[in-house]
Amino acid sequence: MRPRPLSYQLHRYQLANGLRLVVNPDPWTPAVAVNLWYDVGSAHEADGRTGFAHLFEHLMFSGSAQVASGEHLSGLQALGGEANATTSFDRTNYFETVPVSVLPLALWLEADRLESLLDAVDQTALDTQREVVKEEKRQRYDNVPYGDAFTHLVELAFGPAHPYGHMPIGSMADLDQASLTDIHDFFRAHYRPNNLVLSLAGAIGFEEAVELVETYFGQLPAQPAEPRLSLSPLPPLRDRPRRDLTAAVPLDAVYCCWRIPPLGLPAHDAVGLGLSVLADGLTARLHRDLVRTDLADASGAFDLDLSRGNSLVVAYATARSGVDPARLEASLLQTWAQFVADGPRPDELERAVARTTRDWLTGLASLDSRADALSETSWVYGSPDRVNIWLTEIASITEGQIWAACRDWLAPPQSGVLTYRRTVA
Repeated sequence: MRPRPLSYQLHRYQLANGLRLVVNPDPWTPAVAVNLWYDVGSAHEADGRTGFAHLFEHLMFSGSAQVASGEHLSGLQALGGEANATTSFDRTNYFETVPVSVLPLALWLEADRLESLLDAVDQTALDTQREVVKEEKRQRYDNVPYGDAFTHLVELAFGPAHPYGHMPIGSMADLDQASLTDIHDFFRAHYRPNNLVLSLAGAIGFEEAVELVETYFGQLPAQPAEPRLSLSPLPPLRDRPRRDLTAAVPLDAVYCCWRIPPLGLPAHDAVGLGLSVLADGLTARLHRDLVRTDLADASGAFDLDLSRGNSLVVAYATARSGVDPARLEASLLQTWAQFVADGPRPDELERAVARTTRDWLTGLASLDSRADALSETSWVYGSPDRVNIWLTEIASITEGQIWAACRDWLAPPQSGVLTYRRTVA
């Protein structure tokens, strides 16, 4: 039986300056989730200017005209709220969950730094946050096992010149060369009211939300609109690009990657259900064929959910002691090829839909995740209503549609390969 759409109450409003507001009143909660989704990520960076989008994730907490460095976080935390930010290839988002009484302060803080951040971003602030980002790169990418895997995978899949061909963390050389003028120009280009979706979910009514947002953001001037970044779709990979590395890793490992259609297209959802069959849970085909047979210590697959031109699927497996990576790679791709040849069984599709439904509903049960989903669907699909109807679309995907999408995009010859061999002492 096809599920009925969800019934989250959703309201939309646009300010004169172009800021788009989405409100989900939820009176049964004592808090409000605030989510700001700026249409700027690493894909918007120019050659030699990588890492700028992620740098601003840090600079945005460095103060503004009326707020000292660090006071944004400390002020909200002192009143029972929490705040954070993330950067991806496609967007940068800033989010808070606060008691209802603290919502005006949260909105004022966000509006103040959108309006006047550059008053606080001087050379000292830039130098400080640049070093913070560089240390994050060392800790998360450069000095941990497999930390550079995605750097290699996106280059294999897209090439270093493509907007998706470098990681959001950027390069140390580009960060070192960034001038204060470069940074200010990047902010002015992307941090504009008409480049922002603001979502509120929780104990706030629509009329009150509009009044508050108009109060704090309405005075910000409208700015010339720039075309939204659009990337041309690329075909599946050819010629099986690969890199074979020797590194100080605990286990030999294999990564495979495929270009697929972007988030927002039906084929993307069909591939997503195929990935669930291949990699989700103890009944998944990769777990059955690699882990249960003692070839792999762990296995999995996932989609980066990129929304412009193409997205990227990655499958991985870490080898059990004594298992040659070449054998592991062959077994992984054999399982993959069998699935592409046969498609999913009815019971596998049923489990995949059930897992997807569970994960979606679990995410929406959390205010902060729900607000983030409202912002994302507003940007990617043009409407937050997708939150309510997406599961009905997932449930309508057939075995044949999954099979066709995976056959078109996930064939083993269409993959790039990255392997790690453990350094022998």
